[in-house]
Amino acid sequence: MRPVRTAFAGALLGVLALAGCGQSPAPATSDTATSDTAASGASASSSGSPDSPAAAGFPVTVEAGNGSIAIAKRPERIVSLSPTATESLFAVGAGAQVVAVDDQSNYPAEAPKTDLSGFKPNAEAIIAKKPDLVVLANDSDGIVAKLTKVNVPVLLEPSAAKLDEAYDQIADLGAATGNTAKAEEVVAGMKKQIDELAAVAPKDKKLTFYHELDSTPFSVTSTTFIGQIYGLFGLTNVADKAPEAAGGYPKLSAEFVAQADPDLIFLADTKCCAQSRDTLAKRPGWSKLSAVKNDRVIALDDDIASRWGPRVVDLAKQVGDAAQKAATD
Repeated sequence: MRPVRTAFAGALLGVLALAGCGQSPAPATSDTATSDTAASGASASSSGSPDSPAAAGFPVTVEAGNGSIAIAKRPERIVSLSPTATESLFAVGAGAQVVAVDDQSNYPAEAPKTDLSGFKPNAEAIIAKKPDLVVLANDSDGIVAKLTKVNVPVLLEPSAAKLDEAYDQIADLGAATGNTAKAEEVVAGMKKQIDELAAVAPKDKKLTFYHELDSTPFSVTSTTFIGQIYGLFGLTNVADKAPEAAGGYPKLSAEFVAQADPDLIFLADTKCCAQSRDTLAKRPGWSKLSAVKNDRVIALDDDIASRWGPRVVDLAKQVGDAAQKAATD
C-alpha cells in the first residue's frame, strides 16, 4: 500500500486498503465501459459533507502512480479522465467538486460527462476547464507532464492489479479531495462485503469457468485483477492453461474453450458486443458446452466487470451467487 502523507500534520498516515468494449484488452486501458447498478454499501453519491478543514489536513501529499503529488488546498474543480476514478470520487463524497469527466465516465448519472478523452487526452481542452486537480488512469501522449508544466496537480491512478491497490486508490482520492473519512468508510464497507461473500463460497475448486472480455475471444488469467476476484470463490480459470498468457489477457481459440468445457461462462461483452447464451450456442462446437447446456452463462455488466472502483462489490456478488448456485445444482 502506498502511504498518504500530510504536510499539515507532519505525520505518516496509513491508507486503507478493463478492457472496455471495442478496445483490445490490456491492463493499462481497461478503464472504459458503462452502467447504472449501484454498489451495495458503496453508493456513488455526491451527498455528505467533506471532512472539516483541520481533519482534511491540507496541504497534503499523496503517493500516486506518478510519484509524490502535493495538493496545496482542497480542490474544487476536479477533472476526471478515468471512469473508475469518477465512480470513486462520487462514492467518497467529492462529487460536488467534480466539474468535468471524460466521455467514458457514465456512472453515476449526475457525473458531468464531456467529450474529453482519457485515451487521447487534449491538454488544451483539459486546461480550459480550469482544473485544480486532474485524475487519470493512463499517461497517454505524455499528458501528465503537459499538465504538470502548467502547474495543474495530476494524480495518476492506473489499473489495479489486486484488491489492495483498488482500496488504496480510493483512499488516495479521499485524501486528495478532503474526504478521508468517507473514503475509509467506503473501503471498509467494500472489504466487509467481499469478505462475507467469499466466506460462504465453495472452496474445492471443482468448478471451472471462462471469463470473456470480447467475442474475439480475449479472456483473463488468475494473475489479473478480474481473475483474482474469481479466485476468492474457489473457481478454476480455464484461461490459466492458455499457451500464451499475453500478460494475463490471452486471446483464446474457440477450440481451446470448447475443449476446456468450463462449468461456468461469464460474459463481459453483453453491451458492447451483444453476446449471450444464444450467441454462444451459434459458435462452432459451443452448443454442447456444459455451461451452455446447463444454463450457466452469466451476463455481466461490461462496465462493472472492467472497473476496479467501489462497484467491484457488485461483480463479486454476481460471481459468488453463480458459484454457489452451480455448486448446489
